[in-house]
Amino acid sequence: MFGKDWNPDGLHCYVTGGSTGLGLELAKLLTQKGAHVSIVARNQERLDAALSQLEAARKSPGQQLHAYSFSLYTAVDSAAALAAACSPHDGNAPDAVFTCAGAAHPMYFVEMTEEELRRGMDDAYWVQAWTIFVCFSLKFSLLPLTQHIHQAAVKQMVKQKRKGRLALVSSTVGYMSFLGWASYAPGKQALRGLADTLQSELMLYPGLSVHIYFPGSILTPGFEDEQRDKPKLTKEIDDPGSAITPDVAARAFLRGVQKGEAHITSDFTADMFRASTRGVAPKHNWIKDAVLDMIAYFAAPIWRAGVDRRVRASQQEHLAHLQERGFFD
Repeated sequence: MFGKDWNPDGLHCYVTGGSTGLGLELAKLLTQKGAHVSIVARNQERLDAALSQLEAARKSPGQQLHAYSFSLYTAVDSAAALAAACSPHDGNAPDAVFTCAGAAHPMYFVEMTEEELRRGMDDAYWVQAWTIFVCFSLKFSLLPLTQHIHQAAVKQMVKQKRKGRLALVSSTVGYMSFLGWASYAPGKQALRGLADTLQSELMLYPGLSVHIYFPGSILTPGFEDEQRDKPKLTKEIDDPGSAITPDVAARAFLRGVQKGEAHITSDFTADMFRASTRGVAPKHNWIKDAVLDMIAYFAAPIWRAGVDRRVRASQQEHLAHLQERGFFD
């Protein structure tokens, strides 16, 4: 409880999705604190702009700041991205990995195609899970990428006996869900399962820890994209007015990692769901969590009942929407 906060100063921090939104703001915070920062995303133009912001935020001239353009949707591509980022650091694994890449495409389940359902898992789960999978591979500079993957059971961090932090990004719908999130919530809940499993397993290796962040809506370019196709009822329940800025989200995320929290939240609602759906994840504070759990015992069913009433009241409007789109033809 009274341990010293983790300090990223002088450490190599690897941030996926680092060109915009949460990932970019987190990378800037880490840079301001003196970390060597590597960011990865797909869009080179955005990466160039992001790297300029990191340069402006640097704490000292000796910091290594790099940006890499890679897709992270396969193990091989994720291994290539991490190999590039580790090359300036003598092939050593990063001291901290923050997986902020991802996207959401809320829509009604009955209107999804097979491709959209699969893309939902790619965007919500695999784009982060592959990085976690390969981030401990054997020395990148010495092995072909396929060999990285086949020998990923021999983890680099474990082999080098390095200390490190893994930090994933879920969502408040990683604790609960409602209509519109059928392609997104399963992946975010799967990330929770991965983080909880690794939080236990990595106790076998001193100095390694796992953390996962459960933010609500964040005012990112991705959030703006969501609004175009998000079902009207989902918008009404998921009030855009409650969204927080990427800077606020990044500060809450980093603060949780620094304090060693297994599950990290940035608002009361998510904290309430954390306490009431914690399972066997470590508590933050026994007294605080007991109070939140008691509040959730009454508040969560009331919240869900309100959501259910709104959904039922929209049945005819929704059926008319499907009829207009030719769903019943």
